[in-house]
Amino acid sequence: MGEENSTGRRKHKSLHCAKDSGFKNKDKYCAERSVVREAGFGSPFDSLLTPLRSQSKREEDGEITTSKERKEETRRREIGRGGREEGGDIEGALHSAASISDQKQKIDQYKLLLSSIICTNNVANSKAFIDHMVTDEVPLVASRQLLQIFAQDLNKLEPEAHKEIAQYALAQIQPRVVSFEEQVSIIREGLAELYENEEQWSKAAQMLSGIDLESGIRMLDDTYKLEKCDDDAINAETYIKKASFLVNNCKDEALNLQYKVCYARILDLKRKFLEAALRYYELSQLEKREVGGRRIDEDELQQALTAAVTCTILAAAGPQRSRVLATLYKDERCSKLKIYPILQKVYLERILRKPEVDAFSEELKPHQKALLPDNSTVLDRAMIEHNLLSASKLYTNISFEELGALLGIGPQKAEKIAARMISEDRMRGSIDQVEGVIHFENDIEELQQWDQQIVSICQALNDVLDSMVKKGMPVAV
Repeated sequence: MGEENSTGRRKHKSLHCAKDSGFKNKDKYCAERSVVREAGFGSPFDSLLTPLRSQSKREEDGEITTSKERKEETRRREIGRGGREEGGDIEGALHSAASISDQKQKIDQYKLLLSSIICTNNVANSKAFIDHMVTDEVPLVASRQLLQIFAQDLNKLEPEAHKEIAQYALAQIQPRVVSFEEQVSIIREGLAELYENEEQWSKAAQMLSGIDLESGIRMLDDTYKLEKCDDDAINAETYIKKASFLVNNCKDEALNLQYKVCYARILDLKRKFLEAALRYYELSQLEKREVGGRRIDEDELQQALTAAVTCTILAAAGPQRSRVLATLYKDERCSKLKIYPILQKVYLERILRKPEVDAFSEELKPHQKALLPDNSTVLDRAMIEHNLLSASKLYTNISFEELGALLGIGPQKAEKIAARMISEDRMRGSIDQVEGVIHFENDIEELQQWDQQIVSICQALNDVLDSMVKKGMPVAV
């Protein structure tokens, strides 16, 4: 009688449980659930068993149709039971798998357990799996293979879980990174891609920079190494210089083009404007319009040309800048650009007024308007130096007070800038600090001096010819 009541209670409990679940095979599902409860399974590992409990449901829905799938489902059940026998947690299941003597069966059970962990998106179980893999309990051959699968499956997780688990994995593997270089690279590449999708470019670059490209264990081709060189202005200059040694051996045209674009951008961000201008101008002259299956249109070439003009205007005034300005000014394509009027004035060495400078500043990027140590901007410095050079073509000499008023700065600052430009051979002149005057030397004086020398030589030749005629010597006409 007692047994009947007990059986009735269990049956009632099972039916109630099955009713809540909506399963057709109610008794089977509830029996499994009762075993789980009696074993004391708690929630992080409890969610891991969801695929085991729903087997009958999947069979009825047609998801399990082959004997191979049924066999795998049975093996998942065995792993779950192994976990229960060891104490009902993820560590128990991992230790149970580690105790299997047959190497192939051990790896297969680890794979099934890993598959269940990934499916449940469980951060705690994933961390426990990582901790177990880097212990001496798992042979290196097996841990390498399993961590490789783990690294490749991380992209199946939710983004936040992916980031947390990947960062944890990198920290845990770090003491033994020499043994897991391939796995670390896959984790870093996946994390970098995730950061790129979120437009966190600096973090993506940091992830890629952590990949060891000079490993003596892994054989990496130049194309792979070149792909890992990114453009973060502060740190990427080192990596782009490394890439310059690899780009000549790379046959991938799209990757070579990406290298050139990155190099130009880095030079621009590092405020090496003249070098950046030359790189941008080279890109604007691309003749091949289809690279790596991607077509390059006229707008992109025009954008590169605009960047070249902008960087040239912002470059330090001097002879090199003047030569690049001449090249751009003579390029017919520049006349169609929005910033052509200021290019024309800069090339013709005309003094730029504030409204013109303000209009040009609206076309600049944030780093091109950054503050310098003297609290002036990059644009301010470029325009002051340009106007000073233009003034040297208009004036023979000028006082510091007048020069400062012309440039819109104080007399002392005007003297300091002029002295620096003269010392760097970007402007010819001399400074009289006693009188507070700067004297300019320009090309006009050189031409006049050259003309005077030619006149002197011609006059001396005429004197010789006249002397020869007076002495009766024949003179060829």
